[in-house]
Amino acid sequence: MRTVRGTEILEAVKELFITSNRILPRDAEELLNSAARKEQTQPAGSVLRRICDNLEAAKKLEIPICQDTGMAVVFLEVGREVYLPDDPEEAVNRGVRQAYAEGYMRCSVVKDPLYWRENTGDNTPAVIYTKIVAGDRIRIIAAPKGFGSENMSRLKMFTPSTSEEQIVGFVTDCVREAGGNPCPPLLVGVGIGGTFDYAAYLAKRALVRPVSQRNSQDEYARLEEKMLCSINRLGIGAQGFGGDITALAVNIETFPTHIAGLPVAVNINCHVMRHGETVI
Repeated sequence: MRTVRGTEILEAVKELFITSNRILPRDAEELLNSAARKEQTQPAGSVLRRICDNLEAAKKLEIPICQDTGMAVVFLEVGREVYLPDDPEEAVNRGVRQAYAEGYMRCSVVKDPLYWRENTGDNTPAVIYTKIVAGDRIRIIAAPKGFGSENMSRLKMFTPSTSEEQIVGFVTDCVREAGGNPCPPLLVGVGIGGTFDYAAYLAKRALVRPVSQRNSQDEYARLEEKMLCSINRLGIGAQGFGGDITALAVNIETFPTHIAGLPVAVNINCHVMRHGETVI
């Protein structure tokens, strides 16, 4: 057994949230730069270039890429051979609390969703997903999720007779209805299978998969490309100004489901495709 103290988790989480709010993953940044070079429509091309300039400024000035520094989402993969003497969720929340204070980032979490919408003042509690895996390490993925894009997400319980075209149409319609609200160009996470709630989890998990990595199954890799082409034919473009590039990538994650169902969830991410990970 290997012991991991709460302070180690705290420090890792703190660093991940500060860094991921300032610097995009390399493949995400490269995809945005490529889009800026390829976009033929004005003013969308100009907007994309300004987005890329903003990324560089955030890195140089060590400030957040966007004023919405997100609700903290954390994926923990805990090895079975790890001994945790401290509460890992408490450590995660302490890390988030320190990150948003030390990084001078906006706190956006309210303590009750309906009746007492008072800001908690430290961006906690985080949304935490924990999975037990093999080994003696802990993998931590931090994803600050802005709500301009989160609010545009959808879920539908299809029947097993649903065609591929209908699913592509549903995902495309989600983006069409969102328009410029989620700050395109987008990363679109799609979860297929599981249950009502697990499909939504899959869609969220899809957003932290590298944008340079396609689904490992050929059929779903092809479906990702089909959805991407369908979305980009909408012509919404960067920040809703029209153009060739409405989405940068579509990531699909799947899970077995019941014989009577076919859940499909769509979780939209803006062009600020923030996430970071580390292993301790």
